[in-house]
Amino acid sequence: MNPEFSRNHFDLLGLPVAYAVDAAALDDAYRELQSRVHPDKFASVGEAERRVAMQWATRANEAYRTLRNPVDRARYLLGLKGFDTDEESNTSMPPDFLMQQMEWRESVEDGRSRRDAAALESLRREIEISRAEMQARLARALGGERNYEAGCSLVRKLRFLDKIEAEIDEALESMLEGAR
Repeated sequence: MNPEFSRNHFDLLGLPVAYAVDAAALDDAYRELQSRVHPDKFASVGEAERRVAMQWATRANEAYRTLRNPVDRARYLLGLKGFDTDEESNTSMPPDFLMQQMEWRESVEDGRSRRDAAALESLRREIEISRAEMQARLARALGGERNYEAGCSLVRKLRFLDKIEAEIDEALESMLEGAR
């Protein structure tokens, strides 16, 4: 086992440093790397070598998980470019997005209180459309436009969508549990 030292996840998996990642190439690169570094291949060697194999396998898993998820990949790429998405501290959003957030939250609460699974599923589809639009804008911002500030803002918005979808899941789950 001797994967060359890599500064970042893209290098580790032999992929170009870019937001646009070919999913099949990512999967292939991950499988190839795992075939070289998986700890099972090193069961008969010394403790130190097994520990190194485990570190490489852990690093390969982390790289794959990060690059497979579009929002995590964007955040990681922005970090490589020197940008922090400030998701925990920067809550500033454009007024139209803030209004949309409030409407979505009200819709979740309304669906939850009325125990209306169809309304919650409809809301989920609306959010999925918004997610697809934002991810397309994110691809443009981090691709040809190289507008990393916009990329940071879009990552923060997409994280909000993750939270609202989790609220929808929670509401639907509580309805299922109540029906049992």
